[in-house]
Amino acid sequence: MASTLEKFIHSLDLRALPRVLQIQSGIYCQGSVYEMFGNECCLSTGDVIKVIDFKIKKLIASICENNEVSQFSAKVEIPLNFPGLYKVLADRTPYVSIEEITRKVSIGPTRFGHPCFYSPEDIKLANFTIKHGEQITFNSVEEVNGTMAVNCIMVRDNRSHSFTLPFSQEGEFYECEDDQIYTLKEIAEWKIPKGRNRIVKLAKTLHMWDSSNLLPENFDGCLILRPVYEVQAVMKFRKDILHILSDLDVEVKDITDCYDIGSFLQPLSLEDVFERTSKEFPVVAEIIEGPSGSQKPYNLLSTGKEIVIYKKYQASRVLASEMRSDSSKRHFLIPRSYKGKFKRRPREFPTAYDLEIARSEKEQLHVVATKAFTSPHKELFSVSVGDQFLVQQRQTSEVLYEGRKKLIDVLACEQILSDTYKKVLLPMYMEGGFVEVIHDKKQYHLSEICKEFHLPFNVKVSVRDLSIEEDVLAAVPGLQFEEEITDSYLLIGSASSPVESWEIPVYRVNMLVHVHSKDVQAAVPPVTKTTVEEISEEQYYMVRRYENQNLHPPPRPPKKPT
Repeated sequence: MASTLEKFIHSLDLRALPRVLQIQSGIYCQGSVYEMFGNECCLSTGDVIKVIDFKIKKLIASICENNEVSQFSAKVEIPLNFPGLYKVLADRTPYVSIEEITRKVSIGPTRFGHPCFYSPEDIKLANFTIKHGEQITFNSVEEVNGTMAVNCIMVRDNRSHSFTLPFSQEGEFYECEDDQIYTLKEIAEWKIPKGRNRIVKLAKTLHMWDSSNLLPENFDGCLILRPVYEVQAVMKFRKDILHILSDLDVEVKDITDCYDIGSFLQPLSLEDVFERTSKEFPVVAEIIEGPSGSQKPYNLLSTGKEIVIYKKYQASRVLASEMRSDSSKRHFLIPRSYKGKFKRRPREFPTAYDLEIARSEKEQLHVVATKAFTSPHKELFSVSVGDQFLVQQRQTSEVLYEGRKKLIDVLACEQILSDTYKKVLLPMYMEGGFVEVIHDKKQYHLSEICKEFHLPFNVKVSVRDLSIEEDVLAAVPGLQFEEEITDSYLLIGSASSPVESWEIPVYRVNMLVHVHSKDVQAAVPPVTKTTVEEISEEQYYMVRRYENQNLHPPPRPPKKPT
């Protein structure tokens, strides 16, 4: 039975891919030439394509009032990189079964793929009863004793309970309120159910954006987002990828069950390649669709080129940001193999508590006060701008408060006077301002800094990495090393001239390849070239979020006694 492409895609489960479609009618009739995203193709009624993937390409937004489209709102097209962080509002329309939820809602390994629902009625399981209104977190989908089910977690009385819900479980299931904030790209990938729209509220603007043609000035209301999908497909006698928007006026018919799907090319994303076992490497692959970017190595990975993928692995990077007062900072991921050298730059500390965190056994922390502070207790020191201190250690001290002695946390320091030192105590809750005085003139390699100092750490490049043609870090006046992260990489080199190899980040490079069955001539990879990766602001937030999702936040500094 034929249907519009949009209707077919909205009803299609990603797990059912690939699907073979036959063009029935529409703008492709009579063999017209059609071009999209630089790919020119000729499709006629009766032509066959294999759909290999689809994802949200853009969003059609309307201003929302009372969960409905405002009668005064025009529909605007919003790109996925539209800046800002958004809060997802819970969908008030219930799902009628667990099977419907798994078909329409993204459930995956990251915390973005752990949606939460509740039922207005009690759900009785074999040895457990879920009470109405209790939050159920969906973690993963798997087959249990021949029956498809969802692995779930529920917290009751501070205890976690694990259980499964079968696809056949029926009832009303409502989305729970979500207190997290997301980029539009994250919402598009994880938070828009198939066949439904999504209401979001702008929570934070990342930087200035000329929104005069998109949204009203200073807009802070709600938007209804309708997704438009980009369908990726292949034709039988072409190696390139065909990109089609789902809202095109064309009718298709699903003929997968009566067609030899193996007769088509099978393009793989880098994520697909990374899912292979380590024993399956190295492999030879042809680039079907290369990544964008003019910097090495991306300018070498052009469409049609043969490459060798030597291995997959996890590698560490240091996340660094440019030290600037405005919001337009540049962000970098630096490998430990970086051969340049760094000199230290002063750190700034807003509170005495931050001084305690930065304190090191290796060297004594020397700071200058940049903000005055008057102590409410005579036992503690009042700070003036320009006072210099050597930070000692954290301890407790008795102070007199409203006629009663009270024990509080303090930071023991030595005030530097003209010819002597004076022992003083600073309250840990003190909100002041301090800047570090650097006595260390040594030049450090990145690996030495990671080993000897706590991050965050401020530096500037003193000797650039001569093995890199253009060391982007050398032109940055100051860098803050924020944290070490671990990411997934593929080691890739040229099949025709294996002189050097490159580490390619799996989740930040859009690239499609076709893996060949031919043997690899050189199984040992050539020398790996060092690459400093500059990432966008959106990628920066995503890297930090993925890295910190399992970490507990640091303790808050002590409050001033009240």
